[in-house]
Amino acid sequence: MKDGFVRVGCASFEVKLGQVKENAKQIIEYVKKANEVHCQTLVFPELCLSGYTIEDLFYQKRVLNEVYAQLEEITIQSEDLDVLFVVGAPLVHMNKLYNCAIVIHDGEILGVVPKTYIPTYHEFYEGRHFTSGPEDSTIININGVYYPFGTNILFIDEAHDYFKFGIEICEDLWAPLPPSTRHCLNGATLILNPSASNDLTAKSDYRRLLVSSHSARLVCGYVYCNAGLGESTTDVVFSNHHIIGENGNIVAESKQYEEGLIYTDLDLEKMQTERVEMTTYENRDDDYEYVYFYHDEVDLDLKRYYDPQPFVPSQKDKRALRCKEVFNIQIHGLMQRLKAAHIKKVVIGISGGLDSTLALLVASMAYQELGYPSTDIIAVTMPCFGTTSRTKSNAIKMMEELNVTSKVIDIGEAVMKHFEDIGHDEAVHDVTYENCQARERTQVLMDIANQEGGIVIGTGDLSEVALGWSTYNGDHMSMYGVNVSVPKTLVRYLVDYVSSLYKDQPLESILQDILNTPVSPELLPAKDNEIVQKTEDIVGPYELHDFFLYHHARFHYEPRKLYHIACHTYKDKYTPETIKKWLTLFYRRFFTQQFKRSCIPDGPKVGSVALSPRGDLRMPSDANVQLWLEECEKL
Repeated sequence: MKDGFVRVGCASFEVKLGQVKENAKQIIEYVKKANEVHCQTLVFPELCLSGYTIEDLFYQKRVLNEVYAQLEEITIQSEDLDVLFVVGAPLVHMNKLYNCAIVIHDGEILGVVPKTYIPTYHEFYEGRHFTSGPEDSTIININGVYYPFGTNILFIDEAHDYFKFGIEICEDLWAPLPPSTRHCLNGATLILNPSASNDLTAKSDYRRLLVSSHSARLVCGYVYCNAGLGESTTDVVFSNHHIIGENGNIVAESKQYEEGLIYTDLDLEKMQTERVEMTTYENRDDDYEYVYFYHDEVDLDLKRYYDPQPFVPSQKDKRALRCKEVFNIQIHGLMQRLKAAHIKKVVIGISGGLDSTLALLVASMAYQELGYPSTDIIAVTMPCFGTTSRTKSNAIKMMEELNVTSKVIDIGEAVMKHFEDIGHDEAVHDVTYENCQARERTQVLMDIANQEGGIVIGTGDLSEVALGWSTYNGDHMSMYGVNVSVPKTLVRYLVDYVSSLYKDQPLESILQDILNTPVSPELLPAKDNEIVQKTEDIVGPYELHDFFLYHHARFHYEPRKLYHIACHTYKDKYTPETIKKWLTLFYRRFFTQQFKRSCIPDGPKVGSVALSPRGDLRMPSDANVQLWLEECEKL
């Protein structure tokens, strides 16, 4: 339960039809297995205690009486196990038979939820046996003890308010208005679904889509446990297809036609945080009955996957699609700005690095779309003390291949004159030495834009904006920043994507060489014509900072939790000490550099994380970082 994580699982076994005692033994064994791996919430399939496909045997007193007897045995056997689990069984209540989910924890039944929607179409014939559950909660007698019974029941961990779950059963998920919709609007962050959905061609894809889209729409975790082996194959086959989703993502899935236990860790605290930020997420206060339970605090060794590059899809085809989408957003953002401002010329500073390369590629494609001459793109490279022949050569060759107007303006003499004017010793390579160059470059670009009646296109990316890795009123400033919400880890793939559009052309090899050049502002003198100032040696690996940024800005993780998942994600690459070092720097720079973000230029938002002061991050420039640094110190 630590840091908002809850370990949830699905268990299935080879059901013995009508053999309730044998099925109960299997259930107890899997609850014990779940307890061993700290899986504190476990779901079994629909009607697993009796079997889903026993048809008119549901009416047999011998079966029903054994269900009650084995429920008592199951509770006794699970008394010392810290596992809350859901068992499917037929129960009689008020002279009706119900398809029920029985919630058991710590040797007690907590409550019983009957199925709402009873399918009686095609291969399903549940209406012959079962009655739809009542909406109003009542009580049901099981072995002489009365328990809450109804569809309006939510179960809550009394020590963690973010762990609140509701139950729906199989067909309930497929209905136009699933019970889970009301459950979540009344506070449930997790839905448990014991199910019996038969296998058909492509049906597994549809189940996966249902769970994914449903968890996304309701901003919740979803545990779907399906029936399988042992069920009758008279007319249909069941495949043990279990799915665990979290806010639109499938985080765990079983192999079909295999029995066993699957489990993962859901971040239910994140679900609660997401809802707090969504002003359109309606909260309701319907007439629900609340049942409380208590789980022991467990520090989990996470059993889930976190993408080390959350901004970059890991699959090649999806990555290419993402790059195409982002590139199009950048292109059309610039196109609209040029049309709205009646501007025909743009000025871009080209260093031979990734960011300025991407900005130039965006401008080139935008001009093609608009039908404007490429020569109205004025690309300026401004070598100075740290410029190497490699970056300068790549900049010039790229400008030639794109047929833009190119200018080479050596700013060394102008910067030296400025040093003289302000009394700065050129031998002192401090922040003044570096920023004078950056501001001189920006002045050149702005003045050329004035001469040409154009606008300056900014090249800085989202990662630099987050860390404040720019010179205030230097490269920090432009009239439109096309890369402003593109993280550094994605910039690289975008350039590579555009490179692939120029297959076997000279531009492809130029772009590939730019991709292989170390990231550097080139503001310190080169040594033997090689870059000596490498950004990641100073501020840390961009893959770490983009990971920190994504989870900090998107989900508002505290430093402790962010450190926890970063150590889990990068355990084979970075030591905990290294992660702590760069996480601390991230928070310090993120807060202290807000003043730069407060006045950044316009630019297109391309993803769910952006830092525009006009729409995405409204934060005072003098916000105090102390709370975050204090927690970093304790890591």
